[in-house]
Amino acid sequence: MRPFEYVSPTTKAQAVSLLASNWGQAEILAGGTDLLALMKDDVVAPKRLVNIKDIRDLTGVTYNAQGLRIGALTNLGDLADDANVRKNYPALSDALIEAASPQIRNMATLGGNLCQRPRCWFFRNRLGLLPKDETGKELVTDGDNRYHAILGNDGPAKFVSPSTIVPILIAYGAKIRVEGPKGKREVPLEKFYVIPKTETEREHDLQPNEIVTEVVLPASTGVKAAHYEVRQKQAFDWPLAVAAVALKMNGSNVQAARVVMGYVAPLPWPSPEAEQVLSGQSIDDDIAQKAADAAVKNAKPLSHNAYKVQLARVSVKRALRVAESRLGRCRMIRERTISESDRFNTNNPNLCSALRWKGQFVLSEPDPTVPRSNDGLFWCLHTQTCIGPDGELAEPGNCCSKGRVCHGTGKCG
Repeated sequence: MRPFEYVSPTTKAQAVSLLASNWGQAEILAGGTDLLALMKDDVVAPKRLVNIKDIRDLTGVTYNAQGLRIGALTNLGDLADDANVRKNYPALSDALIEAASPQIRNMATLGGNLCQRPRCWFFRNRLGLLPKDETGKELVTDGDNRYHAILGNDGPAKFVSPSTIVPILIAYGAKIRVEGPKGKREVPLEKFYVIPKTETEREHDLQPNEIVTEVVLPASTGVKAAHYEVRQKQAFDWPLAVAAVALKMNGSNVQAARVVMGYVAPLPWPSPEAEQVLSGQSIDDDIAQKAADAAVKNAKPLSHNAYKVQLARVSVKRALRVAESRLGRCRMIRERTISESDRFNTNNPNLCSALRWKGQFVLSEPDPTVPRSNDGLFWCLHTQTCIGPDGELAEPGNCCSKGRVCHGTGKCG
């Protein structure tokens, strides 16, 4: 790590005055979970580090009839546990719980998560955000691009937007507020992200001498939303595809829909094509599949990441099925009476063994009277989960439709 000046302002105005007008001269330090790693690896080498953790009015969550306000310094763990978030924006809580590890969530801030740099291994190995060789040939195009973009990749930017939280925030209609030398401004989060065309540009609309102050969400009344990630493993890992959906219903039909994908493009990727399919429709398996197909119809995979097209398609469909379950169309596990003696009986024939593997599909908080655990049986019995490992609706004792085989026994029944 190279030498740098360290300053700790106590007001937003002081912080803004200490920032530079060009990227690379000064960096903002909040939780530091991403920035310090970049500095240690010499990817960035700021001459000044502006610690904003002492600015008190950048922290906290407030809720009223108009919606939710989240201070930029609020850490992800506190935000995930906030009662108003869990009650009124459950899909956001789901996304936060799946982000990183508990230790990182207790350090990482919302503002830092929204402004984190790409995880592209070319960039992280100091080859640049838009890496090229000495002849000007793009390195990602012919290199190892298995985790890179399948949408929005016509230009030199092939990395994927790294935040797993941004898609659901956009689906909920979030706006971001920033402050700089020219004053305050508010931007729809969807428009905050841009695709850089040169190495001197960043992946967002934030100027070098501006700071993110807060994120605001409109009231979620009547909105049913869901977040879904596809990963290589269930433990802490970067996802391969993310989907977030928010549905405003008129009776049993979709009045308005937002479908936003993550980890598939250099910026969070809304899908108006999928939203058009959903408009005016009642959500069922056929409509969910058509919307998922529409979401990836313009995909242009690179030489080694065509598999991501199917993963993105699946993530959209399953997010819609989770949202469907929140509309009351599948019986919740909690509504089924399970005796205390059967709660931890893995041989109980009334319990679907396959559901025990699905910690990543949790829809709401588990029974608070039961000690928290990561074992599969805990998630099966004490969460409101009704999507099977194949993406279809399921419930204890009734998962054997469509030729399913139970993961636990190798058979059904």
